[in-house]
Amino acid sequence: MSRRRVRLCVGVLSAGLLLAGCSGGGGGDGAAKPTESKPADSKPTGSPQATASGDTRSGPPPSPTPSTGATSLDFAPDPDRAPKTRAEGVRLARTIAAAPSDWGPGYVRRSPYESDPASWPVLASDCVWQREPLPSTVLASLTRNSELPAEDGKGPIHVTAIVTVHRAVKDADWEMAETLEEALRCPDQQLRQNERISGLHSTGAHFGLMGNFTSEDTLAEGGEYYSDELGGPQYYYWIQSRLAQITVAVVGRGAEGRSEEDVNSALRQGSVQMLTRVETELEAAE
Repeated sequence: MSRRRVRLCVGVLSAGLLLAGCSGGGGGDGAAKPTESKPADSKPTGSPQATASGDTRSGPPPSPTPSTGATSLDFAPDPDRAPKTRAEGVRLARTIAAAPSDWGPGYVRRSPYESDPASWPVLASDCVWQREPLPSTVLASLTRNSELPAEDGKGPIHVTAIVTVHRAVKDADWEMAETLEEALRCPDQQLRQNERISGLHSTGAHFGLMGNFTSEDTLAEGGEYYSDELGGPQYYYWIQSRLAQITVAVVGRGAEGRSEEDVNSALRQGSVQMLTRVETELEAAE
């Protein structure tokens, strides 16, 4: 399986996170994936993604990257601190996953708030997302949903944090590779009965490429989100990053009266919080 069959296109990065890009084919469903990241077994099957509806090439202007001259990630995981059991994986996932306060002021829990860490989302052959038991290569996969409630004529912003704890780095790497190909295989996806995403475009970058200086590998997906609640098309964006055997993802969905930057700002904050916690939990002592 090719690690990079997806054609990389223009990417816009902000705060070291890939927040826009275009690669992949056709229209797709960026919100159709269940809002959780799906790790891979011996052969990964996919993972949730964050997308942006509307112009998938748009995004916040790039921020200065102080470490743009870096040639390697300043992160050295300690093998002794790596989770080895399901219980350790669940504890780590719950420690890392973004809570409402991590997205910005005013965010609250959205129901259902937290998923069962013993299952994960799988993108079926018919491009419909469903939950299945974790494969043997995954210790835990946790999703948390938050929102900025509707107010003053503006609709709610829905955000999701996904943390997947793999047994080994190679398994997390497979998840990242498979995720890139999902937009090609299913540019339109059904998330739930009343939610779908369309016109998916994806892009990816290893450390040091396209402004990625915060993780070993980063992916982003943009597309259009449709739901009975928010209508559509609405802004939809997904960003997933890998550090060691952990993948973290953030998903944002806009609404009437909310700007793309309103969503992007929350995604940046959520991503930074989770990546920082991964380093704190796994990094070797100096």
